[in-house]
Amino acid sequence: MAATPSSYSITMRLHTAPDHGVVGAVATTITQAGGIVTAIDVAESSHERLVVDVTCSASDAAHAKVLEAAVDALDGVEVHRVSDRTFLMHIGGKIEVTSKVPLRNRDDLSMAYTPGVGRVSMALAEHPEDIPRLTVKGNSVAVVTDGSAVLGLGNIGPGAALPVMEGKAALFKRFADIDAWPICLASQDTDEIVKAVEMIAPGFGGINLEDIAAPRCFEIERRLRQSLDIPVFHDDQHGTAIVVLAALTNALRVVRKELPSVRVVVSGGGAAGTAIVTLLIAAGATDVVVVDRAGALAADDDSLAPAHRQLAAVTNPRRVRGDLHTVLHGADVFIGVSAPGALKAEWIRDMAPDAVVFALANPDPEVDPAEADKYAAVVASGRSDYPNQINNVLAFPGVFRGLLDARAHEVTIDMLLRAADAIAHVVDDDELNPNFIIPTVFHPDVPKAVAAAIRGD
Repeated sequence: MAATPSSYSITMRLHTAPDHGVVGAVATTITQAGGIVTAIDVAESSHERLVVDVTCSASDAAHAKVLEAAVDALDGVEVHRVSDRTFLMHIGGKIEVTSKVPLRNRDDLSMAYTPGVGRVSMALAEHPEDIPRLTVKGNSVAVVTDGSAVLGLGNIGPGAALPVMEGKAALFKRFADIDAWPICLASQDTDEIVKAVEMIAPGFGGINLEDIAAPRCFEIERRLRQSLDIPVFHDDQHGTAIVVLAALTNALRVVRKELPSVRVVVSGGGAAGTAIVTLLIAAGATDVVVVDRAGALAADDDSLAPAHRQLAAVTNPRRVRGDLHTVLHGADVFIGVSAPGALKAEWIRDMAPDAVVFALANPDPEVDPAEADKYAAVVASGRSDYPNQINNVLAFPGVFRGLLDARAHEVTIDMLLRAADAIAHVVDDDELNPNFIIPTVFHPDVPKAVAAAIRGD
C-alpha cells in the first residue's frame, strides 16, 4: 500500500510500557501496515510508563485508521490520542493581516489613521491614478469563488471552499509576495457574482477567479474583463493552460517533434480543456481534437451545446468521430483534464511513436502514471509523487506579480504565451530529460521569469 508523506500525516500519542524496545515494535508495525514513520519522540519517560508521539504517513484516511488499529493492538501500547496534522495546520486559518507600519504612539497613529490619513484620501480623490501606489491595491488580488467546482470535490459551497482559497492566498504571498484575499460568495448566480466582484474591485489590483464551474465561469470572466479596468484571470483555465504549454514545449523538445506538426488529443472540454486548446492553437498547434463523454467534438455535429460548438469550430480539422480510444490512434500527444480512469494504459500503444501523455485529473489521473510510463516516452500528471508535476503554482504567482508591477488593465494571449515560454526555459538543455520537463514549484527563478515575461521585459 503506497503512502504519501503529506496530506494524510497523523501523530499518535501513545502510552506504553516503560520499555524503550516498544518504540521499535511500534515503528515495525506501522511499516508492515504500509505506513511511513517520519518522527518518533519520547514526550515523557518514567518508571511507570512512556509517553511517545509517533508521526507517520498513510495513503488515505481509511489507511490512517488501519495504522492506528495496528499500533493499538500491540501488547503494552495504548493509543491515547490521534491528531491529523493537516487539520492541525488549518486551525484558526492559514493567513492573517499584519500592519506594515509601526503603531507605537499617538504620533504614529496620527499619520497612519486620523487626521493624517484624511490628507491622503483627499489627494487620491483628486488623483485616482495614485491609488495603487499609496494603498494596498497596488499589491492585492481578490481570490474569488462560488464554491461550485472546488478541486475534484465538486459543488461543496463557498464556506467549504474557504480553506482552498486561504491556501491560494498563502501561495500568492510565498511565491510572489502578493497580498491575496479569499472572497467566497454566497451565490452561484452569474449576474450576482459579476455584480459582487464589480463592487469590490476598487480595493484590488487584480481578480483571480477560482473553482467556478463551467460554463458559468466563461461568462463571468468575459463580463468582468469588459467591465473592469484591472486584470481578470481564471486560474483553472489560464494557469493550467500556461503550465501545460510549458511542459508540452519541453516534452516535444525531448522527443524531437514540433507543435505545428503533432496531433493532439484533449480529453475534457470544460474550463481547463477549453483554455488549453485555445493556448495550444495560439502557440501554433494545427491538429487538436477534443473528446468528451459523448466522443470527439466536431463542427458538423448539430447536437453540441453552445460552449462545445465554439470549441469544435476551432478544432478537429479532419472531422474525426468516435470515442477516446478511436481518436487516439496515431496521436502524438494526450492531454487529460477529465476523469480518473478515462485512459487505459494499453491504448497508448496505438498512439504515434514517442507518445507524450499528460494525465492531469486530480487527485486521481486518467491513467496511472507508472502504467503510462511503460508505453509513453514522456508522462506528466498533477501529482507530486511522480516526476513532471503540472502545477498551477508555476504560473499564477508570477503572472500576477507581472500584472501588478506593470499596472496592467487586462490579460492577453501574448502574455500567456510569454509566460509559458518563460517557464519552459527555466529548464535548460543539460537538465532536460523525460523525467524532468518542468521545473519544481520551489525553483526561485520561476516566478521571476514569469513576471518578467508578463511585463514584457
